[in-house]
Amino acid sequence: MKVEERLAVLGLVLPPPVQAPLGVRLPFTPVRIVGDRAFVSGHGPQLPDGSIAGPFGRVGADVTVEEAYVSARLTALSMLGSLQRAVGDLDRVVWARVFGMVASASGFDRQPSVINGFSDLILDLYGDAGAHARSAVGMAELPFGLPVEIEAEVVIVG
Repeated sequence: MKVEERLAVLGLVLPPPVQAPLGVRLPFTPVRIVGDRAFVSGHGPQLPDGSIAGPFGRVGADVTVEEAYVSARLTALSMLGSLQRAVGDLDRVVWARVFGMVASASGFDRQPSVINGFSDLILDLYGDAGAHARSAVGMAELPFGLPVEIEAEVVIVG
């Protein structure tokens, strides 16, 4: 089954390009293709209308692990939307590397459990082509109060 068909079966929708907060300029491209590689800028969770999704704050203080897991899953949808706009067919994407950042309260050490929200969805959609090397690290703060930001590198085939 194609990735887009799997998304439909799961009732998931890819959001449009992110709507930057008022007065914020984003002078970069979400996806930069160089040869057969696509470098995907850091993405955060989005709602289906393109707005940035909450909850906001640090995991382990303001945001629960479960809420942050959902944020990481929404981040996967945001990134898939950008990849679809850049590459066209999501089935041309093979996942190579994922770098997950979690805004973490002092003492919070369950970053991998949060970033699993991203990885679990990618693996569900892509199977073997979704297997990826990954880091999941804690950060003191992330832009706009996001609990999660994720960047990636993929290979484009076909």
